[in-house]
Amino acid sequence: MSFETMSLLLNWMQLGALLAIVFRLGHTFELIANTQRELRRAIHHLGELRVAELGIDNAFSRPGSAFVSPSRYAPATTESIMDPDDLASTSL
Repeated sequence: MSFETMSLLLNWMQLGALLAIVFRLGHTFELIANTQRELRRAIHHLGELRVAELGIDNAFSRPGSAFVSPSRYAPATTESIMDPDDLASTSL
């Protein structure tokens, strides 16, 4: 076989290998997308079960919610907050 024939044959083999890789990557990305879709469905389904289990219509507007606003833990007055000047006076 001549050099040109061998070169052409190798080029076709390279093209076939690249196409096989691309198709395999396509199947891999399809699998990833399907897995993400199923995870979203499962999370949504678990959220519905949790709401039904607790008997909560809207978890964010109910007073017995597990979510607590940060203002509940804020100090009652501003006098309890220390300034950098307070720290300087105690170090002397």
